[in-house]
Amino acid sequence: MLSRWSGDDPATQTVLLLLLPFASYLIAEHFGFSGILAAVAAGMTITRSGIIRQAPLAMRLRANSVWQMLEFVFNGMVFLMLGLQLPSILETSIVQANADQNVSIWILLMDVGMIYIALLAVRFGWLYVMQRFSLRLLKKSPLEFSNYSLRELFVATFAGVRGAVTLAGVLSIPLFMVNGDAFPARYELVFLATGVIMFSLIAGVVILPLLLRGMPGMDHSENARELRTARAVMAKVAIDSLYKMEERLAKDSEENIDPDLLKEVSSRVSGNLRRRIDGKDDPERVLFAENLERRFRLTALRSERAEVYHMRATQQISNESMQKLLRDLDLLEALLIEKEE
Repeated sequence: MLSRWSGDDPATQTVLLLLLPFASYLIAEHFGFSGILAAVAAGMTITRSGIIRQAPLAMRLRANSVWQMLEFVFNGMVFLMLGLQLPSILETSIVQANADQNVSIWILLMDVGMIYIALLAVRFGWLYVMQRFSLRLLKKSPLEFSNYSLRELFVATFAGVRGAVTLAGVLSIPLFMVNGDAFPARYELVFLATGVIMFSLIAGVVILPLLLRGMPGMDHSENARELRTARAVMAKVAIDSLYKMEERLAKDSEENIDPDLLKEVSSRVSGNLRRRIDGKDDPERVLFAENLERRFRLTALRSERAEVYHMRATQQISNESMQKLLRDLDLLEALLIEKEE
């Protein structure tokens, strides 16, 4: 659908993808529902629907970069808005709490603590129940935290800030109702949402170091082993597909490919893939060979980049050709650097 609306331009496709949550917000607000929740639901739907996965390569590269940048910016904006509005929120809440005989500032503070404790209880209860469920009924494909100890469950419970979406929701509540009256208890809602976020920050800073004290550092060897196993399985499937493609091309009279050339290209591609399978038996040697090859490739890429700039400086190529060559080199270098990390 995005391709039909925007053609093959990845920038236009990415913009249309970004506009989907805004469209869901406007539609929900038009029918009297929560636009904030509709936008959040739209974002989750985009993530899980496979739109990015099924999109063309150029759009996937552009969209992933844009989403990562926006995620970082918006997460920072939440705390920036919180910091800018916190003094006025506290001042307004104290003034209105003193003016309202039914509400006390101490009651609001107690409510913040009770809400935070309830959130921790729900989070820990959910993790514990799902861990038991995974160990009993999902033995073949257990959940990621199924092997967590009780202490690690507590760490997962206290990690993270609560209330960011809630804060966005309460800040979207209008100051006045349709008839001109002030929205009832708006300051209380804003105070509670802000208090939960601040409380979670303070509690995390104090409690998490105590929970993490004495715990062993993250073991990356298990993750590396998992990656090697996954790459070996992927390589085996890829080699099988190459054999089938080679047989199909050899029998295809329309292609009319030289058998020796077909065999040479197929062997060259499958040779790199077969090295992944061999890496399961001798990972240290294969890892050393991959690092050595990566160093050679990075040296060649950087020399190519310098030559591209030289050819542009001497007017041998146009600026458009230079940009395309540099983009190809950047993609290859990014892949090699990512593997190195």
